[in-house]
Amino acid sequence: MKLQFGFDLGGTKTELAVLNAEGEFLFRQRIATPRESYSLILQSMAELLTTACTQFGVDTPRCVGVGMPGCLDTQTGLVRGSNTLVLNQQPFQKDLMHALGCEVRLQNDANCLALSEAIDGAASDANVVFAAILGTGCGGGIVVNRRLLNGRHSLSGEWGHNPLPWPDTGELQSPACWCGQTGCLETWLSGSGFAKDHTRHTGLSLAAKDIVQAMRDGDAQASASVQRYVHRLGRALAQIINLLDPDCIVLGGGMSNVPEIYTLTCEVMANYSFSIRATTPLRQAKHGDSSGVRGAAWLSE
Repeated sequence: MKLQFGFDLGGTKTELAVLNAEGEFLFRQRIATPRESYSLILQSMAELLTTACTQFGVDTPRCVGVGMPGCLDTQTGLVRGSNTLVLNQQPFQKDLMHALGCEVRLQNDANCLALSEAIDGAASDANVVFAAILGTGCGGGIVVNRRLLNGRHSLSGEWGHNPLPWPDTGELQSPACWCGQTGCLETWLSGSGFAKDHTRHTGLSLAAKDIVQAMRDGDAQASASVQRYVHRLGRALAQIINLLDPDCIVLGGGMSNVPEIYTLTCEVMANYSFSIRATTPLRQAKHGDSSGVRGAAWLSE
């Protein structure tokens, strides 16, 4: 039986999945990411792979795929742009190959989401796909004819570190981003960015899911926070339409699980797209929070 191994290394969790040739899960295990220790990240991933191989009674695979925050610098081979800060400036691919004892193919986690959804997910009927993760961070990936678009510097799809477009007066005082810039989309559209915006306006410190529930319970302040979020998301995706004009946009990550945002975001997208009212379909990731690890496993083919 052909087995495909993929890791999803996230800011809060690390998952290993094993798929068969049809994309069906044969094994899944998650652990908390030891995000403060580079050596523990390597060790924990090696332990997960050993557990899976032992369960199947197989040797270490020839190759594994890994979805990760950030990317490898094409000149130095070191990680850059990761919001798991201990990965930055580390030879992660080289070190992980040593820890696992096999070839490692790395991609940005949002690229893995995009690949999974373009192959057999919510955008399987589309040629040009843009996918965004709205979770701990905020990233994007682009797939054209079922092939990832990486770009000269592996920067394709780094949507989360562009500024919020068409800001209103209240948005000109932009939050600082961990990357060193201010006003990045990640500071507005990630789950934590959404929660911080609610705190700035209300003085109340709530998790994103609790703000959404408060909106559903009729809380006016929570409803206003969701409206601000939707308007920002719609403007940010309209910018993608004006630049790339994809056949489909797919959302993943925790904020993608809020069904109320889709219709309203499409309306804002249409209002801000250049010269026409865009009809670009906006879809929730079919494979949910499994998309990243599935896309990573496809890399090992």
